[in-house]
Parts: sequence; structure tokens; C-alpha cells
Amino acid sequence: MIASASRVERFNAAHRLHNPNWTDEKNALFYGLCNNANYHGHNYTIIVKVTGEVDPESGYLMDLKVLKDIIRKEVTHRFDHKNLNLDLEDFKNSIPTAENIAYVSWHRIREKLDTKLSLHITLYETDRNFIEYDGQE
Repeated sequence: MIASASRVERFNAAHRLHNPNWTDEKNALFYGLCNNANYHGHNYTIIVKVTGEVDPESGYLMDLKVLKDIIRKEVTHRFDHKNLNLDLEDFKNSIPTAENIAYVSWHRIREKLDTKLSLHITLYETDRNFIEYDGQE
């Protein structure tokens, strides 16, 4: 039997959307308020969904406490109350857009999961804006 299990976690973080290859004027025009030189923050919600074969012996797809611990170590505790631009190597060479936060989160979690499981990330930046990423390059 194939099943999916999901875990919801939340973290708060600050960032600035700014492309260093563009002029200040182009950044301000393109990113608007998100280009604020003093940064701005979001209350992010991440939904991590794993899909795979349920183990017939245990009845589990995976132990959800293990999934919780992976998410908290690799994403929540790492990103929470951080300035993503300044505090994290993960965004040293990329702009911390919701797309890139989802991408980094997916890769950090993927490294810790059983390869038999597929992984899908949904990242809410606001109540109405969210990004989904499942590892497709």
C-alpha cells in the first residue's frame, strides 16, 4: 500500500530580496517592499509530505517523530528567528525567496530521509502565498 504522511512546522525569519547584479533602482522596482534595506520578516509555515510504501510489519510509512526531528533540525531550528541573508550559509549565493527557501529545505530534509520515500514541500510565506517543491530541477 502506498500512503502519504505530512508534518506542519512553523518558523519566523527575516530576509531581503536583493539581486547584487542589479542596480538599486531595478531591485526596488522588481522586488518592491521586499527589497527594504532594513529587511522584513515572515511567519513561515512549512508542510513536509513524504510518500511511499507502508511497511506491512510495522504498519508505518515512517515514524512521524523521526520526521518531526528531521524537519526541526534541518529547517525549523536552523531558520527560526534568523536573518536568512546574513545568518545562513544556505543563502550565501542565492536570494532567499520563498522558492529558494523551499528548495534549500527540500535538499536538507532529502539528505536525511530513506531514499524509498518521495518528498514534497509546501512553504507558506503568508496565509495566501505559498510555494510547492518536489525536487524537480
